Amino acid sequence: MNDLHVGRRRLLKMFGLSATATTAAILQADPVLAATLGYDEVTGVSPTGYRPPTRLAADTEAKATALNWIDNHTGDITKLSDEVWKHAELSLREWQSSLATARLLEDNGFSVKWGSAGFPTAFVATYGNGGPVLGFNAEYDALPGLSQKSGVPDHDPLVYNYDAYGPSYGAGHGDAHNALGAGGTAAAIAVAQAIRAHGLKATVKLFGSAGEEQLVGKAYAVKAGVYDGLDAFLDWHPFNITVPFWNTTSALLSATFTFLGASGHGGSPLGNKSGLDGALLMATMSEYLREKNVAPSGRFHYAIINGGGAPNVTPDMCSIWFFVREGSPDRARVLYDKIVECAKAAAQASQTRLVHRFHAGTWNLLANKAGAELLNDNMRQIGAPKFTDDDHALAKAIQKSLGRPEVGMPTDLTPLTPPAAAYTGGLSTDTADISWQAPTAVLLSAAYPPGIPNHNWGVTATAATNIGHQALLSAARYLAASAVDLIEQPELLDAMQQEFKDRKAAVKWTSMIPDGTQPPLYEPPADFLQETNQYWPPPAVQWPVPQVVATEQLGTTGPNLPPVT
Repeated sequence: MNDLHVGRRRLLKMFGLSATATTAAILQADPVLAATLGYDEVTGVSPTGYRPPTRLAADTEAKATALNWIDNHTGDITKLSDEVWKHAELSLREWQSSLATARLLEDNGFSVKWGSAGFPTAFVATYGNGGPVLGFNAEYDALPGLSQKSGVPDHDPLVYNYDAYGPSYGAGHGDAHNALGAGGTAAAIAVAQAIRAHGLKATVKLFGSAGEEQLVGKAYAVKAGVYDGLDAFLDWHPFNITVPFWNTTSALLSATFTFLGASGHGGSPLGNKSGLDGALLMATMSEYLREKNVAPSGRFHYAIINGGGAPNVTPDMCSIWFFVREGSPDRARVLYDKIVECAKAAAQASQTRLVHRFHAGTWNLLANKAGAELLNDNMRQIGAPKFTDDDHALAKAIQKSLGRPEVGMPTDLTPLTPPAAAYTGGLSTDTADISWQAPTAVLLSAAYPPGIPNHNWGVTATAATNIGHQALLSAARYLAASAVDLIEQPELLDAMQQEFKDRKAAVKWTSMIPDGTQPPLYEPPADFLQETNQYWPPPAVQWPVPQVVATEQLGTTGPNLPPVT
């Protein structure tokens, strides 16, 4: 039995179907997952016999202009990446990082409109008029707790927050979004240069996206229509190999559960009602879901946000933040509903009041084989990122520090292969919602050492070094070259669009965000609002947000006793 048949059996098991189920049964069980993984099988793509096509990427003067612009402006591009790395601003608060990105675009002829979908740090930068509309992506948010000195192979936080009882690390670019944003920005500008120099009829849009690490910005922006009108979208993400991404991702739902009680002294706790108890009970109950209620494609994970300040104060408020992932929106909702029931039970058991706040939801990615193949052909022509001996030495030292094989950076491109028939879960991206609006081509470029997971200090260590620079410059070249091909060879764009239509024919996209949901927001500094010509609050945003306050009465241990006289 070959791998395809084994994968099919695993996929059927995920759907709860027997091994004799037909493709039609799969489509009926979950059209979304069938559109992402089932489509390739239906169209005859076999992992064992697949060979990527060649001669898709053309060698033209316009493409040379785009690539030359990147080669001649590596200093400007990497300077942007390093500046964003230094800012290390958390999601939805990327004030300086978004400004730096927009300035480079404006300096190269783009018009910028701020405040997409009400997010102050989101913008749309546009160049050109008419022709196909091609979109690019910039993200620039860092992650909490992942501060690390650049180029240092041992864990050595750049920002260390001393506290006698609970020290912490500052934020850092442990997902290398500093490189991601600079690479997407460079690709968009390079294509604009080709349009200008050769009179091409096309429009380029660079979407500055807020809060990707929280899967927020694009999900609300797509719902608001910000990405409407695109003919194709091209994106990349830093990773530990270099390869076009022809696969799906996990759908995701994000929510916080706040438990409100009554505070009191920890040394005489009778009658106190602990919000922390509620959060811990919810976490414990949710763990019991894993064996019997979570499929191989499912994930949930959580963080306690405010668990109290001292042992001798029973906290009357505690929030726990959940991410719930599955292979499709419907499957994610089923698992999410079970998590919500755990929260309700935890509140009842801890005698606290539950405030449940939904924050964001995004679909799984709708990949595009035609787009991946075009990227692959350009990547083969341009070549893999070129790393120096010092780069390999740094990578090996980080790998040693984290207990991974000391192999250095990859020197070759990873071959393009079809996705496996079974989806066993994984990462999420809010680019996924865009992929259901326009055909989307995505690639990965090696920005940190193999064996190192993203969201790790090891990524922060390389993201602003030559390793990160080579990754983002290569990604910019791949994206720009493929975009020029889409402009100059309309049949390639037609192929992407036809596949897009065929894949989603049985699916009607609807946002996972309920109507009327206000996104999580932070008020910008006054100078940021002035420079971006924005006003606060944005339309339809309630500000300040209503406070969440514990108003619960203390508990009782029994009937009231008569006073002692």
